Amino acid sequence: MSAPENVSKNPEDGAEKHQYERAEFTHPPGFEEEVTSHELSLRGRKLTASLAFVAGAGFTLFGYDQGVMSALLTAGQFERVFPQVVVDTSLHNNHATLQSFVVAIYEIGCLVGALSNLWLGDRLGRRRTIVLGGCIMIVGAILQTASYSYAQLVVARIVTGLGNGLNTSTVPSYHAECSPAAKRGSLIMLEGSLITFGIMISYWIDFALYWASSSSAQWRVPIALQIVLALIMIFGIGFLPESPRWLVKHHRTAEAMAVISALEDRPPTDPEVQRTFHAIREAVAIEDFGYSDTDNEKDASQSRKRKRSPLKELFTGGRSQNFRRACLGIVNQCFQQITGINLITYYATILFQRLGLSDVNSRIIAAANGTEYFLASLIAIALIDRVGRRKLMLFGAVGQCLTMILLAVLGSVSGSGAQVVSSVLLFVFNSFFAVGWLGMTWLYPAEIVGLRIRAPANALSTASNWIFNFMVVMVTGPSFNNISWGTYIVFAALNAFIVPIVYFFFPETAGRSLEDMDVVFALAYNEGVSPVKVSLRKDIPLAGSPEADEILGIEPSARSSGRNSSESRRRTENTK
Repeated sequence: MSAPENVSKNPEDGAEKHQYERAEFTHPPGFEEEVTSHELSLRGRKLTASLAFVAGAGFTLFGYDQGVMSALLTAGQFERVFPQVVVDTSLHNNHATLQSFVVAIYEIGCLVGALSNLWLGDRLGRRRTIVLGGCIMIVGAILQTASYSYAQLVVARIVTGLGNGLNTSTVPSYHAECSPAAKRGSLIMLEGSLITFGIMISYWIDFALYWASSSSAQWRVPIALQIVLALIMIFGIGFLPESPRWLVKHHRTAEAMAVISALEDRPPTDPEVQRTFHAIREAVAIEDFGYSDTDNEKDASQSRKRKRSPLKELFTGGRSQNFRRACLGIVNQCFQQITGINLITYYATILFQRLGLSDVNSRIIAAANGTEYFLASLIAIALIDRVGRRKLMLFGAVGQCLTMILLAVLGSVSGSGAQVVSSVLLFVFNSFFAVGWLGMTWLYPAEIVGLRIRAPANALSTASNWIFNFMVVMVTGPSFNNISWGTYIVFAALNAFIVPIVYFFFPETAGRSLEDMDVVFALAYNEGVSPVKVSLRKDIPLAGSPEADEILGIEPSARSSGRNSSESRRRTENTK
């Protein structure tokens, strides 16, 4: 959870800085004993691996739920129970819309679930929100498995989406808040890879059951298997600690110190553990009392009177730049969807059938496509912390744009050769997306915003993902029926639009702690320059250092006042 050593070149970053911290930051009597009482059995790599496993189970569930409908839409037993998904323009004109609707309505449930995190996220905490989301998904999966009518299936998919919306707006934040800065990118990108892993296994299970069963088990079993993944996630989260940043925010500082110590696998007295702990506490003090947003304000009591709710904080500027940062997360999630990836994920089997493949071959190629998608996503894990976020986003957008242009050109040409190349290009598109955008939009929004607005900002950014996901999935069926290969031109233009926006407006977050990003935006505000330029500099002081405090506008007396007030509230709550 520490920032990289090369971020700051200030001589005080060494022993003198830690001496300053030990002298400046004091704990109330009995604090060390309380920290010891909360000591965790899982520590270091074992704890990090456990966090990755549980977060990965949540995102495997997410990917599986996305991919499972792709092959089911053309499964014979599924079509018998739900004839509304059979598209035959000679018999009915509205079934393309009904087919898209039963797929896309899931995104509406996800949207509502993500938005509910505006109120639930910080109240329940990260762990309990994930458990609630998992339980709702289990209920939704049971309802889907037991469906015997189109209307019932629609309602069941909405319920499942509610739980998934809660999870996808919480799991990335939870994992990011419990990850070291140097490894955070690769750990969250691993979640993105596990989305594709879930998609891959859903395709192969659908293919296996297509041959193995002639009953409704052909589609009911794949849907029911979601329950297993949800149970793994719910059971696993019970062995993990709460986010240390959420604990500090709710004045459970001893527990937070114990969690940081366990994550770092160092004693609580270690200077690096102390620096991380105090950087988080200062971030909370700033957000609670607004020190960084007042240029001439030195009176803590006046700042406390103007304390805003997290929702109102989303619209503030000043040193915190909350509005700008929340918008970056929202736009980032929007960009993932308008690339056109779910045109392939949800309709892979149908797309390959449109290219002239038989029913069986289209399922085999769709499963192979999902497998290649997963393997390509592993590349991003190795690159994300070495190359950085911006370069991968730009690489993905340019590659996706060119691929869509080629798909449009080949779509206008008839012949088996063009169909073969088009099939290959669908693999190529997945590869560009897997490297540049798959895990990025679950990592970047969690990194770019401050602690106080992290839960509501991630709720809104995830809601953005589901809104545009719904739009893309809903229009894909009718679009191919009406403008055919022209659909690819639309997505090529959208991918081209992404490139300059990322280049000019998206700061780099690689290698910085979550609190370091507060310093980046505050320094950009103080100097009147773009946060993008500041984020690329190597001389930014670490959060928690005296230089960072000066940039953030924290007066020593104000900092002490904020800490003392926080301790007072914590002791008051503990006596209730």
